[in-house]
Amino acid sequence: MSNKQALLKPYKKGNLILSNRVAMAPMTRSRANNPENKATGELQGEYYQQRASAGLIITEGSQISRQAVGYINTPGIYSKEQVQGWKEVTQKVHEANGKIFIQLWHVGRMSHPDFHNGELPVAPSAINPNEKSYTPEGFKDTVTPREMSLKEIKQTIEDYKNAAKNSMEAGFDGVEIHSSNGYLLHQFFNGTSNHRTDEYGGSIENRAKILFEIIDAIKEVMPEQKIGLRLNPSLNGIFGMTMDEETIPTFDYIIKKLNGYDLAYLHLSEPFNDVSDIPYAETEIAKRYRPIYNGTLIINAGFDQETGNKVLEEGNADLVAFGKPFISNPDLVVRFEQDVPLTKWDQDTFYTPGKEGYLDYEIKTERSEVLQS
Repeated sequence: MSNKQALLKPYKKGNLILSNRVAMAPMTRSRANNPENKATGELQGEYYQQRASAGLIITEGSQISRQAVGYINTPGIYSKEQVQGWKEVTQKVHEANGKIFIQLWHVGRMSHPDFHNGELPVAPSAINPNEKSYTPEGFKDTVTPREMSLKEIKQTIEDYKNAAKNSMEAGFDGVEIHSSNGYLLHQFFNGTSNHRTDEYGGSIENRAKILFEIIDAIKEVMPEQKIGLRLNPSLNGIFGMTMDEETIPTFDYIIKKLNGYDLAYLHLSEPFNDVSDIPYAETEIAKRYRPIYNGTLIINAGFDQETGNKVLEEGNADLVAFGKPFISNPDLVVRFEQDVPLTKWDQDTFYTPGKEGYLDYEIKTERSEVLQS
């Protein structure tokens, strides 16, 4: 395939100056198995440095507070030790001429009392997602969470702000607000998980309010052009999320309002499963939202080299984010450039501790001068 393929073309808009249009999608890898739940240079630093030929790396979700955690061994960005750990990671990525954003994460009800000294996890409303939580003792059934008070909502907004400030101190090129995949902010957006009757519930505008308050708070501590955002409009039947007739209109409202900000990008996911039988679902996310959103648009979920090039050539996205292919192909971008076959990933080692299935996938190619710029 020609090196002039769309995925390999440089991208520049505002503060985002990238050597190519391949993004590494955020993926939970559960490698922060240390008392501080911190990333380290020798583990996460090496992992992300290996993948620095991506135009943009978006890290695994990193919890903004102790209350935000919901999976074992995930790194945080709320303590001094965690900031120092991530600083080692960003230094390694930058040494390899890479760009890296951190994903800021609060799982909300997708957690378990085992993570909170027996206390209930929090959510917009006391509604059990009826899913599984991956705890230190294995998978356990989720519980009915505790509804957040207004004071706790305000504290959570402050936690996002502090996490963003910490991210800048750690040397990240930007942050991505995880507003997707059935986690806390997505739980606020959805009428089936948000039954509040106060200023954060009821109308579409109220259910989306927390997101814009978080963006406005983060803007106080870092440039607006370094803030990204992830959404998954047609998530249904996964992570406890159920769509209703107001789901897509809610995301229409959010994305139109985002045009009033000068963000780094909007990161959208195509449906994770077949939603063609749901009358109010949107089956083609990029095609729907490219005409609506004026800024940089990243699309992900299920793309390969051919379909990634196609969505860019058709003008329905600016960048494509790849997840699992980056796990087993650290040099994914160079393989695209040189038409080297991809290595298959080992799903059994996705969430296991240590280097196996993490740092030991073979790098078969050398980064060319074209991809160094």
